[in-house]
Amino acid sequence: MAAAEFAELLRELKDRSGLSYGTLAKRLHMSTSTLHRYCNGDAVPTDYAPVERLARLCKASPEELVELHRRWVLADAGRGRRGSGPAAAEAGDPVAAGVVTDLVGDGVPEPSVDRRRRRAVLAGIAVVAVAGAVVLGVRWSGGGGEREDGAAASVRGKGAGSAAPAVSGSASASPSVSASASASASVSPSGTPSPSASVEERPGAAVEGSSGTPPLTVGIRPYAWESPCDQRYLIDRQPGQVSPPPVEQDAPAWVAAHGAVASGEQYLEMTVQGTGEETVVVDGLKVRTVQKRSPLAWNDYAMGYPGVGCGGGVPTRYFTVALDAARPTVVPESGHADFPFKVSESDPEVYYISADASAYDVSWTLELSWSSGSRHGTLIVDDEGRPFRTSGNNGRPAYEFPLGGSAWQRAGSSPAQ
Repeated sequence: MAAAEFAELLRELKDRSGLSYGTLAKRLHMSTSTLHRYCNGDAVPTDYAPVERLARLCKASPEELVELHRRWVLADAGRGRRGSGPAAAEAGDPVAAGVVTDLVGDGVPEPSVDRRRRRAVLAGIAVVAVAGAVVLGVRWSGGGGEREDGAAASVRGKGAGSAAPAVSGSASASPSVSASASASASVSPSGTPSPSASVEERPGAAVEGSSGTPPLTVGIRPYAWESPCDQRYLIDRQPGQVSPPPVEQDAPAWVAAHGAVASGEQYLEMTVQGTGEETVVVDGLKVRTVQKRSPLAWNDYAMGYPGVGCGGGVPTRYFTVALDAARPTVVPESGHADFPFKVSESDPEVYYISADASAYDVSWTLELSWSSGSRHGTLIVDDEGRPFRTSGNNGRPAYEFPLGGSAWQRAGSSPAQ
């Protein structure tokens, strides 16, 4: 059966990872018993997002990600058909099974898989088919969450022009952005914009009445940690050239000094607050892919110490982004509210975004759309004028720093503390 084949692949990935059900369940923010049911074939997840996160935690290859998605679609469809669908579903052919039957019009009864899931399957296959680096342009067109003139403001870190004071390690709304600091610049392997890169100029923010600034501020911490155990960085240096792991508040300086890139997952903390008594509606948050490349062939350094337990609660506003997807989307974690939210000067909001990558090295930005009365606009959120950058780490040499030790060691070589 399709559900059994889906569970079989889940178990293979879980067993290969070497991680316990409890460890995986904690990182996926679900109960251990629920994860057991998925891997034993007793239940099929109604949402694919936790399945994909599980696969990425288990270091699934791009081909395995596509196959797992295909099996989930068939298992989910089989739940609605209760085994009455065409025999082709058991043969593992998604087209013959009716996944895209409405496109060919062959009269085969359509299972309970909507067009969105069919598009997701085709998009997943397209991701694997991409060869080499793909550069995606970033556009800011009129309509949607932008002002009537199509302009977009920018949220950046220190060094940008400011509508609010710039703070080290955070971001502020900027009334204008020069082309040289555009987030659409292509990025060199060191993580900095290339001088010869083709840059797409951003329009400056339109004037809002006489103030020239939007009625809200955004602070961004691009190097926040969900927990030290989960945070890793890729660095193009040998262990002897890398300083010991920093504490979280020192991570921005440590990352800059080593030219580090978030490895496998990047965790962002975004604080949104109104600048006056008026209520501002935060309408949505979108991901813009600036560039995709092959994963960095650098060494992988863990911030946690072997043998030291990690944990922590799930924040109230928690979102995930699968950067490997053809069209990455900000998705609320299961059980969490989605946009829109309201903010004011006395009632800020804090959003936590976990963006993961496995098959690619991805440069990306965020676009936060807002509205207040008849005014509306979009803020471009990036890392001090550069895109955020997250790279897959499959197969990369991994290192950890023993608690109380004096040097980095290969992962797994240190005895548990």
